[in-house]
Amino acid sequence: MQAIAVENGDDRPVVVEVERPDPAPGEALVRTLRVGVDGTDHEVIAGSHGGPPAGDDHLVLGHEAVGVVEDPGDTRFAEGDVVVPTVRRPPNGPNEYFVRGEPDMAPEGEYHERGIVGKHGFMAEYFTSPEEHLVSVSPSVAERGFLVEPLSVAEKALELATASRSSFTWEPESAIVLGNGSLGLLTLAMLRERSDFDRLYCLGRRDRPDPTIDIIEDLGATYVDSRETPVSEVADEHEPMDFVFEATGYAKHAFETIEALAPNGVGALLGVPGPWEFEIDGGALHEEFVLHNKALVGSVNSNVRHFEAAAETLGSLPEPFLDALVTGVYDLDGFEAAFDDDDTTIKTAVQFSAYEERR
Repeated sequence: MQAIAVENGDDRPVVVEVERPDPAPGEALVRTLRVGVDGTDHEVIAGSHGGPPAGDDHLVLGHEAVGVVEDPGDTRFAEGDVVVPTVRRPPNGPNEYFVRGEPDMAPEGEYHERGIVGKHGFMAEYFTSPEEHLVSVSPSVAERGFLVEPLSVAEKALELATASRSSFTWEPESAIVLGNGSLGLLTLAMLRERSDFDRLYCLGRRDRPDPTIDIIEDLGATYVDSRETPVSEVADEHEPMDFVFEATGYAKHAFETIEALAPNGVGALLGVPGPWEFEIDGGALHEEFVLHNKALVGSVNSNVRHFEAAAETLGSLPEPFLDALVTGVYDLDGFEAAFDDDDTTIKTAVQFSAYEERR
């Protein structure tokens, strides 16, 4: 069967021939529908993150997938079920994090990630997966099911942020998303569906006209240009934020978030920056934490519970938003376009097969 992979020493994805996998006991064989492309894929291709399974000369890409069960084997699924796979797998047999159903909390070295590090991904005509790593999704969202994985990351971050405020009555009204990439826009749409958040903002660095700014404003949110209003000045220029969702990987934003927060507010950090040393006023930030009951949480990956919540959220998002967000779906013959990155690209995917609902 055909798959899209990056070969050792290369910096571009290619189509390769690999064997169609056979499901082991407890696994299902899944026919791939679509696989999304995100920034992590670009980092893997560039060689700055992840790597292939030990002993292999290539890594099959893709961690944002949706497919149809072709052979359920002895799993709870039925042929034709639409499913989304989670990403993390135990590296050398189950460990405590996987046994507890909390692979997203496993430290480095205690997991592999399909399509990222140590295990082949889903960007192939078929893949297999143990049933405990598959989540059912409604056929109504089958063609957009590749968005469940990034949405699950946002679901987890909001859950952690909310848990950090659980010792008192937290009634958030305002939120800002830092970053207007696909994850930031998905998070903004998710927050719009939550009745708690009346006032939403999204920060970016783009000039009008721009499709992401159009999406932000169509969602009823306010666009904040960081070149005009840095994160540290958001509270003064707009309002203090009850919740900040950071999805830029820009290291200064982690510290500027503290200044942007309202008393009792919380920031969730998801971007992963490279090494960068700079000066901060540690005493002032410490004081903000203590005197104003502020909090920061870090979040990465997600587990089955978050995937299930994301599948439900996806079904509630407005069709016009989803149409605008997904700027390209490409088949194998033109898959390279899914990896192009320009000002018109927001979210792309590779399609391996079309979805036909069973009658």
